[in-house]
Amino acid sequence: MSLSAGSVCVMVDLALKGAILVAGGVFAMLGNGIIRWLLRRIDQAGRAAVETPEDDIRHTRERLGLEAAQRELPGGRWVGIFERIAIYACIVSGFASGIAIVLAVKGLGRYADLKTTSASGTSRKGELFIIGTFASVLWAAVWAGIAYGVVRLW
Repeated sequence: MSLSAGSVCVMVDLALKGAILVAGGVFAMLGNGIIRWLLRRIDQAGRAAVETPEDDIRHTRERLGLEAAQRELPGGRWVGIFERIAIYACIVSGFASGIAIVLAVKGLGRYADLKTTSASGTSRKGELFIIGTFASVLWAAVWAGIAYGVVRLW
């Protein structure tokens, strides 16, 4: 059985498009560092002068409550990874309603944790949850748009 030049071109075309979609999905999935950077930079006002970048990050986390939120909402990194993969897949596949499903499942799954208050009563986990979710959705949407646009070029 021999392949014609046309069928080889089709197979190569499909392989390239598949590789682009997979690469976009990987980039969408790897947004934890960017989103955590954003959360650290939310409250730039009132930052105390510190000697080292490590002290700067530690002070910012303490002020924003990132460490407390991580303790009170365990598994947030994994939830974010799966959220971005699901949103990316929904956008690339054209299933826009799926985004609402993903966000509803995430919100309902965390509702009890978000409703409770911390021992100090000053937890910002609800605010950080919302900001992190928006940033995560935007990150996945950007990569889905890039992948979709590149695939649609030819």
